[in-house]
Amino acid sequence: MAQINPTVGDIEANKRKILWFMGKAAREGAGLVIFPELAVTGYPPEDLLLKPHFVSDNIRAIKSIASNAPIPAVIGFVDRDKNGGIYNAAAFIQNKRIKGTYHKMRLPNYGVFDEKRYFKEGRSPFIFRLGGTSIGVTICEDIWEDGIAALLKKKGAKAIINISSSPYHMGKSLLRENLVRKQAKRLGAWFFYNNIVGGQDELVFDGGSMIFDKRGKLIARAAQFTEELIVTDLPDEPYHIPPIKVKRPGRLEEVYNALVLGTGDYVRKAGFSKAVIGLSGGIDSSLVAAIARDALGNENVIGVSMPSEYTSKASLEDAKILADRLKIKLIKIPITNVYASYLKALKAQFARTKRGLAEENLQARIRGALLMALSNKFGYLVLTTGNKSETAVGYCTLYGDMAGGFAVLKDVPKTMVYELSRFRNSKGAAIPRRVLTKAPTAELRRGQKDSDSIPPYPRLDPIIKGYVEEDKSLDDLIKRGYDRRTLKKVIRLIDMSEYKRRQAPPGIKITPKAFGKDRRLPIINGYRASK
Repeated sequence: MAQINPTVGDIEANKRKILWFMGKAAREGAGLVIFPELAVTGYPPEDLLLKPHFVSDNIRAIKSIASNAPIPAVIGFVDRDKNGGIYNAAAFIQNKRIKGTYHKMRLPNYGVFDEKRYFKEGRSPFIFRLGGTSIGVTICEDIWEDGIAALLKKKGAKAIINISSSPYHMGKSLLRENLVRKQAKRLGAWFFYNNIVGGQDELVFDGGSMIFDKRGKLIARAAQFTEELIVTDLPDEPYHIPPIKVKRPGRLEEVYNALVLGTGDYVRKAGFSKAVIGLSGGIDSSLVAAIARDALGNENVIGVSMPSEYTSKASLEDAKILADRLKIKLIKIPITNVYASYLKALKAQFARTKRGLAEENLQARIRGALLMALSNKFGYLVLTTGNKSETAVGYCTLYGDMAGGFAVLKDVPKTMVYELSRFRNSKGAAIPRRVLTKAPTAELRRGQKDSDSIPPYPRLDPIIKGYVEEDKSLDDLIKRGYDRRTLKKVIRLIDMSEYKRRQAPPGIKITPKAFGKDRRLPIINGYRASK
């Protein structure tokens, strides 16, 4: 099983990667090599599938792969019928020819999936014979219900392959493992689950490919978040295979690895080599800098300190300590004079008004403009530092701290930001202790704290989870014991901030429901759940 990291749309590069892994499998004596769902195109190709020439290029690529294949293979690609309909498909290649093709029968159309927008449903199961063994082929969603795998078993399949592109969220790897084990044991068939790996826009695919014997015993497993080739024999009867011991990463390690892979792949696949981050001396920017350093290397991360008259000495010191520990470059660009110039330019318009959010947000927008100037001049990608809690309630500034190319912590609640920061420090000192203990603040006015505007994060995050991720109503959340007044305020802020979120950069999905593809609400929306 080749657990590979393709690039969406880069068909030629994906073809080269597939052939390289084929050659490696052949050199290791494999009789069959399988690749993930849509390995030729990358997943998800989205509206590239609406371009007939894209589909044609992918078909030429799978034919070229077949003609150069050193061993039999099962490979995910996009197939097309004579009427122009397209299918999420798997090609069975043998003797340098495509000997058969399976069309995915169950198309997911929920959450981040839109497969019914593009593909036609397959109508027939598919079994091929190799080395005297009948092997059935399924694709991803096909095994999340019992019917198709059971039909393959009924038709004589002794082993079942599932090629998959299953995106990561917390806890999903164990869910998959339990599902595949159950299928293998229930059907009494060998089960090969091969998942894609890598970052693609908002999604991270974690791999974790698995092989189960017909008793439901796990006999091989690929690592998460990395490419790998698993070579395993199917023994003759009777057989004894010692159980493998799987060291599972903890919740925080798994999430951190997902953020590192997602950030690194986004930056590199988008054609950048370096990233720039505004370092405030706060917890969010500190964690983003650590993730970026681990994803890209210290030489490819630039931190920018942009102090104003409200920036504390401690924040400046903490940004410097962080940069020194991570060994990243730190630039200092004070904004005090720029801010004074903005206020002078607006003096007539702001006359006889009370100083407030407009003046505070000017500082954030100046910082955003400076980071984007560095991006334009030197080709850096700006990584924004806002977390899910702030994004949910709109505690962020359009064209200010939201300005950038990729939002690393977009789906990470603030309370988890602290947990991940402590986890990162357990691997080597990075984030200063004071950053972990001081009260969160934007430092846009004297004495400012986040809790002046929104509930403390330990109270806020469970409300966001209930309302956003679980779609609970105001009354549902009141029954959980939350204060009605606080709930109404938070829900109103979430509902009113949709226009901001729609303009935010993409960010990595790590929860079951992230802002973005997972949650699509109309911006102009008269429904108020807080009433």
